[in-house]
Amino acid sequence: MTARFLIFPGLFFLLLGLLIKVLPGIPFLGRLPGDIVIKKDNFLFVFPLTSSLLLSLLLSLIFKFLKK
Repeated sequence: MTARFLIFPGLFFLLLGLLIKVLPGIPFLGRLPGDIVIKKDNFLFVFPLTSSLLLSLLLSLIFKFLKK
């Protein structure tokens, strides 16, 4: 149980990292409605609120199904 609890999330994050590396122009990450972006002259602040909520929901569903 413990090994599976660590292996599946690790593989998920590995695949997610590779996907982001291969497809850097994923149009929805950090650019959803509700994500906060502040651009000034030499300053860029990005707070991906909606993206974080969706990622949290996705991970919660994955962990819920892995727990069964």
